[in-house]
Amino acid sequence: MNVLKALLISLFFFSGVPAQSQQPPAAGAPGPGRGSGGGGFRQPDPIDFNDHTGWVSMFDGATLNGWDGDKNLWRIVDGAIESESTCEKPTGTIYLIWQGGEPADFEMKLEMRGEGAHVNSGVQYRGAILPPREGRGPGGGGRGRGPSTCPSGQPAGTPPSRESQAKWDMLGAQFDFDGQNRYSGQYYEQATGRGIIAWRGQVVRTEEGKSPRLLATLGDKDELGGYVKVDDWNQLHIIARGTTMTHIINGHVMSILIDDDPTKFRKSGLIGFEIEGTGKIFIRSIWLKRL
Repeated sequence: MNVLKALLISLFFFSGVPAQSQQPPAAGAPGPGRGSGGGGFRQPDPIDFNDHTGWVSMFDGATLNGWDGDKNLWRIVDGAIESESTCEKPTGTIYLIWQGGEPADFEMKLEMRGEGAHVNSGVQYRGAILPPREGRGPGGGGRGRGPSTCPSGQPAGTPPSRESQAKWDMLGAQFDFDGQNRYSGQYYEQATGRGIIAWRGQVVRTEEGKSPRLLATLGDKDELGGYVKVDDWNQLHIIARGTTMTHIINGHVMSILIDDDPTKFRKSGLIGFEIEGTGKIFIRSIWLKRL
């Protein structure tokens, strides 16, 4: 009896824990020494793109209330903001501007879809109205006339005059989005002289008096482009926090700019949408969270 008792005690102390605790941890559960209060580790929860707690809706899904632009060129179709530019009826470069303020630090989520290989669009933010100046092309800063005859055989149309679009003509940061998916996700600046600063797949820093410098790469630009859905809805997410701006499409970081050039950096400004080229752009489910 004493021998049996000693054997049981020995087995208990050598095992260290009861037998039922010797089973391997369930998938996702912390391993030994990783429990709560003991330096535990766990994977972060994925973002729910449709969780809008703490966010403000920028679009009611039915009207252009709260937005300003040429209402002859921007409209609502099936619950989305739409604009179309064709060879016969080109828009030139035009903008639709949110009237809800000039956010500084914020996050913005929306869905965007392009239709047509040559459509060029984007989300303008921390922007401003471009001062009038001579020499800009038609259509509020457009790139001039295209061919004289369209593929349909019809004569090419004339975009709206520069003067008719001047009050909406924007400058500033842009989350780029295009139908050919060459540039979608990159950081571009409209009408500031800087142009493309952080190409898709890049982390870039700017400093006063220096050319932009590549700090790191996020991945191959073409591989990242594979996450963009051509002719389908895409989830766009902008995080503008201080001098760091992050562009995300469908859960994948496309570009990051750290803008440490105080002569160029804009800490707040207008938000808007752009279209140029030929094709259609659709935008829906637009949300903002000020930080």
